[in-house]
Amino acid sequence: MCRPPLNASTIVFASLLLPCCVMAQPYPAKVVRLIVPFPAGAGVDTTTRVFTPKLSELLGQQFIVDNRGGAAGNIGAEAAARAVPDGYTLLVAPASLASSPSLYKSLPFDLVRDFDSVAMLASAAFVLAVHPSVPARNVRELIALAKAHPAQLTFASTGTGGTNHLAAELFKTMAHVDMIHVAYKGTATAIPDLLGGHVSLMFTSTLSSLPHVKTGRLRALGISSAKRSIAAPELPTVSESGVPGYESATWFAVLAPAKTPREIVQQLNQVIVRIGQSSEIRDRLLAQGAEPMISTPQQVSAFVKNEIVKWGKVIAAADVKPD
Repeated sequence: MCRPPLNASTIVFASLLLPCCVMAQPYPAKVVRLIVPFPAGAGVDTTTRVFTPKLSELLGQQFIVDNRGGAAGNIGAEAAARAVPDGYTLLVAPASLASSPSLYKSLPFDLVRDFDSVAMLASAAFVLAVHPSVPARNVRELIALAKAHPAQLTFASTGTGGTNHLAAELFKTMAHVDMIHVAYKGTATAIPDLLGGHVSLMFTSTLSSLPHVKTGRLRALGISSAKRSIAAPELPTVSESGVPGYESATWFAVLAPAKTPREIVQQLNQVIVRIGQSSEIRDRLLAQGAEPMISTPQQVSAFVKNEIVKWGKVIAAADVKPD
């Protein structure tokens, strides 16, 4: 059976319909890639992997982690900033990226200009832990000791310009004390020296410190978050213990390349919030020393901007230079 040939007007009409059909395709229609700008096993990586199975389950497409470590997270962030803004490439930004603009003279991306905020995943407070040889039972006694013996107490960090280094620098500034920074290449080398008494104290994760606190090898003086941690509710905050207004924590935020469709951003936010509110995910995060953060895209944007300004001031005041 012969079919009549299509005339020009029919072809034009059909071609106009095609883009509409493509655009109407529900999101996500293919695999979504979450760029994690640090190697597998880092805090941002393990936190992201708590969420990805649920994202895949609820949205019906695979969400995969793409580890792009290097240059303190800046390599992965640049790759995400240059991605097509279609919702299929996202960045999971750790708190350290908020200090990058003040640490590095030129960056190939701007965390505010080149990204749209989507949602927060979680935050993790630091424990202010001291070696038992330090004669301080609380934060106030530590401050008094540091003032009585300026530049004698030492504090460890997992690297110059890292989040726990800056947490200590903020403490120094707000408590008006002078302590000496000792930078290590990660927790694996810093904690043994803290346990051995080679350094006096450290702002470190609950996972790295609390097991040693329970055995008496370390003494916990306070928690760095604005309110007491669910992971260690017995610990007072640094703010309530002698440094009013002190707050520092690492955090993980989902960002999308700038100009990603607003409806996709909203959809992702709603699903991530739903996941973070589940008791299963909350318990898994707590086991890693983190707590879920629930926020709108607008709240994430304001938070990130504030963090960039806050840590920029700390870096300038302490004259921190990257290694």
